[in-house]
Amino acid sequence: MAITSALVLFAVIWFMLLLMALPMRMKSQEQTGEVVPGTPASAPDNPMIGKKMFWVTVVTFVLWIPLVAFIISGVVSIHDIDFYNRMGPKP
Repeated sequence: MAITSALVLFAVIWFMLLLMALPMRMKSQEQTGEVVPGTPASAPDNPMIGKKMFWVTVVTFVLWIPLVAFIISGVVSIHDIDFYNRMGPKP
């Protein structure tokens, strides 16, 4: 696995987790009763973006390390999942 591949894997996991974490524990301005003029009532009151980004990074790192180790170990290769033998015989 190249460094670029590892970084792309990290970024994909990070963005997936961020998109899952953003709506968690969100209260809208309408729910808190403090709607700022010029914003929709459904806008978040305090989205806690920094805190969520920190925890997403921590969880991503915890998930990323074993995935990279598994890919580098070579236990499963692309030839193992080539069910239609399109890549030819195993080297």
